[in-house]
Amino acid sequence: MSILIDETTRVLVQGITGKMARFHTRDMINYGTNVVSGVVPGKGGETVDGLPVFDTVEEAVRETGAEASLVFVPPPFAADSIMEAADARIRYCVCITDGIPAQDMIRVKRYMWRYPKERRMVLTGPNCAGTISPGKALLGIMPGHIYLKGPVGLVTRSGTLGYEAASQLKERGIGVSTSVGIGGDPINGSSFKDILERFQSDDDTHVIGLIGEIGGPQEAEAAEYIRDHVTKPVVAYVAGLTAPKGRTMGHAGAIISAFGESASEKVEILSAAGVSVAEHPAEMGATFARVMEVA
Repeated sequence: MSILIDETTRVLVQGITGKMARFHTRDMINYGTNVVSGVVPGKGGETVDGLPVFDTVEEAVRETGAEASLVFVPPPFAADSIMEAADARIRYCVCITDGIPAQDMIRVKRYMWRYPKERRMVLTGPNCAGTISPGKALLGIMPGHIYLKGPVGLVTRSGTLGYEAASQLKERGIGVSTSVGIGGDPINGSSFKDILERFQSDDDTHVIGLIGEIGGPQEAEAAEYIRDHVTKPVVAYVAGLTAPKGRTMGHAGAIISAFGESASEKVEILSAAGVSVAEHPAEMGATFARVMEVA
């Protein structure tokens, strides 16, 4: 079992005619992802690499049975694309787009809450690398070849650090059940807590890896959830130990403004919740291996 996606998941790509969308759609298909269509307003009736393109998500869902969406839409229009997917009963949406205004994402979050929980679309991102269940499906831009199938569930704000963790695990013969990028923006679709809850319920995930960074309360909220609800071993790494307070660093959400938002404070909070924290990114693989020997 995997969380969010598997080899049967029928995927559509919003913005499929763009250069990067075409490139990564081919990559996903080559990986084995069940991509069934694309959506670009005004380009309905065209094809991209043999995939039909529709004007609306609703039409694509009706004609192809798509249940998951990958959003490759420019920032000014991405929020509308996400809300369109929610209205069309897409079950899971990954938004790759970077640079969506925070006000737009506030509108998206409020919009999605119009639906009851059982009907509400799950969103990860924006500004994320996507989700991969190794050997089953890839929904995003990550390099699939570095992910070995196995028992570690990864949830990460940083795409590249997620790649680094997967690569170090693979070198040690340790695989991943699912890796989920939640994105680095201050307002995103799913939090660490949301994904931790899914990994806790997943029988094929035996160890959980959490990769955080400075800025925002999500790691502290995750630590509280881990302490009270997670029975599986958790390994973490928090980027930004040397970042100066009050300065924006890279990701839009990576700014320290309150207690619990610096990397050192997050490490302290996670450690107090029983999480094994790697002190350096090069030590992530070794930390997982040590924890799994104990587990």
